[in-house]
Amino acid sequence: MSNTPNADLPLPTGCHVTLDNGLSLHYLDIGSGPVVVWLHGSGPGASGFSNFKGNYPVFEKAGYRNIVLDLPGFGRSDKPDDVNYDLDFFVSCLGGFLDKTGIDRCTLLGNSLGGAIALGAALAYPERVEKLILMAPGGVEERETYFQMPGIVRMVEVFGQGPMGVEEMRHVMSLQLFDASQLDENLLKERAAVAVTQPANLFSTMLVPNMTERLGEIRVPILGFWGTDDLFNPPAGALKILERSPHVRFIMLNRCGHWVQVEHQALFNRECLTFLNDE
Repeated sequence: MSNTPNADLPLPTGCHVTLDNGLSLHYLDIGSGPVVVWLHGSGPGASGFSNFKGNYPVFEKAGYRNIVLDLPGFGRSDKPDDVNYDLDFFVSCLGGFLDKTGIDRCTLLGNSLGGAIALGAALAYPERVEKLILMAPGGVEERETYFQMPGIVRMVEVFGQGPMGVEEMRHVMSLQLFDASQLDENLLKERAAVAVTQPANLFSTMLVPNMTERLGEIRVPILGFWGTDDLFNPPAGALKILERSPHVRFIMLNRCGHWVQVEHQALFNRECLTFLNDE
């Protein structure tokens, strides 16, 4: 197991819960009301806070309880160096987390890897999922397709060269957005500080299967977002979900990269709250 300390990370400190498998997961618990569990994407230095800090405060004001989770291997959560970071592992940890925190039903909101985990969880325990909000979710292409995308090629290349400082992080993160001028310096510092604590096996063992043929099993309402200039996940994935899932709508945005919730923050927040409030 990795024993790299998380105490000095420039991220807010929230709650920790220990799963039955021994892993300690960190999360923010903000607001009260119906529960939205926020699942961030992958990439060096990712955390729930750095992905969603411009979004969940708006949901709090609208009357929702926001559980902003750091997935294992990320943020302030444990980062074991002796596990396979595949989809089954993440979905199992999410299920254990919901058990330990007493969350029976919730909306799962996921970006990229977090979107794949949301899809996987909806298939694994549909009785616990009320709605899905997906931003450029993984899990709808073969692994080889993702690893040919320019953003992932650069991410793997830079992470493999050793510890990532702020400038290395900027080199990777600039591809997340259509307009890289929106990159926040504090976000780069946050992610660089987390990246040096992450084990090498995090990305080398990360395996997310293609769930396209099972999408029709997901019966809950889905709201999706995708930027047409996404350099990490192919935007054509939206059509696969639209064609197979019975209760889904997608918002496609041009001049938008992988982070809809950052580049089109007001639109994202507004559309999500309308979807959540719709009975």
